[in-house]
Amino acid sequence: MREDQEIAPARLVTLDALRGFAVMGILAMNIVAFAMPEMAYVSPKAYGGETPADIAAWLFGFILVDGKMRGLFSILFGASMLLIVDRAEAAGQDAGAVHYRRMVWLAIFGLCHYFFLWWGDILFLYAAVGCVAFGFRHWEARRLIKWAIGLFTLGTLLTSLLFGGQLALASFADDPASPFAAAGSDLRDDYGEIDDEVTEELALYRGPYLPMLDERLDSAANPFVGVLMSMLETLPLMMLGMALFRNGFLTGRWAPGDYRRVAWRWLPPGLLLTLAIAWLQWRSGFDYIVGVNAFMAWAGPGRLMMTVAYAALLLLLIRHAHASAWLARVAAAGRAAFSNYLGTSIAMTTLFYGYGLGWFGEVGRWPLYLVCVGVWGLMLLWSKPWLERFHYGPLEWLWRSLARGKWQPMRRSPTQ
Repeated sequence: MREDQEIAPARLVTLDALRGFAVMGILAMNIVAFAMPEMAYVSPKAYGGETPADIAAWLFGFILVDGKMRGLFSILFGASMLLIVDRAEAAGQDAGAVHYRRMVWLAIFGLCHYFFLWWGDILFLYAAVGCVAFGFRHWEARRLIKWAIGLFTLGTLLTSLLFGGQLALASFADDPASPFAAAGSDLRDDYGEIDDEVTEELALYRGPYLPMLDERLDSAANPFVGVLMSMLETLPLMMLGMALFRNGFLTGRWAPGDYRRVAWRWLPPGLLLTLAIAWLQWRSGFDYIVGVNAFMAWAGPGRLMMTVAYAALLLLLIRHAHASAWLARVAAAGRAAFSNYLGTSIAMTTLFYGYGLGWFGEVGRWPLYLVCVGVWGLMLLWSKPWLERFHYGPLEWLWRSLARGKWQPMRRSPTQ
């Protein structure tokens, strides 16, 4: 057997396992947003308690999870997109037609997810940005990395100017001699309405389904606004994923020492920068304007550094545990990542929203992570047995069938 024939399956398992870790991590990131008012994700002052334990739980999420798992998921989306495009071109198919059909149906899934399940959808964002990322499919890895860093830096600067301008304006609220005092005071008042919005969210999500649906239909522009707000974060991450697929980083082809060097190069500065931003929020008394600046702008560079370091560390772990039974279950969860992602939304909204068990706003930050671990267990339990019997996860099969315009074979034959 040739070397490339031996490596190919291992590469696929590597990507699947990374995707499995990412989809599990996405839940750890989203669990607070499922269970508490939206602003509680940004600031413990908004909801969830301000005891030392509550702040420690918020700090855990902000430092170790926030944005890093979404970043890893975005990187892997770019890599997977390139893998599918390469396969289509190798098979003599129209890669553009294959790609854009997939993105159209992903956008439809995303809008259905947003309107009918949960406001925190990322599928529509990925579909929209994926249409743009397709244009970079033939770029070499080095060029992709340079442009990704440049675009990410541009996005960080623009969001820092936008939200930093709000912070500067608010600083004039207590200076009656300033011509900006009135505008700063009005801005402070606008942010002061967050507490009322929290109360409204508690009433909404503890109630029946139809008012939630009405709320999302009234905010139908939000997915499109989200694309504009997140383009210069998500596109660079996808481009980075394409580059790291091209140069062998994500397929496990680098030497262990190279992965260790990447982790040591980026994890310490990213961690220190994130810690500094967390300290600024604590020092401000978790001021809402400071929190929004931290979440939308300041934390971006640290997130990127830590995301790349996490990828390197996970690839080392995958290399070390490549033959283990537990890693096979993680890889299976990654192969069914689409089903696990949407299945998580169904499970979490059923647990927390009023039309289900009604736990919204009732569970503390630390206990939420116990819920998260329980759902991880379910992902690992169902994915592998399912994929031993079927070629795809249920939603992967549906997406593939719709994108190809015909039902795909689902059940494995007994010899497979």
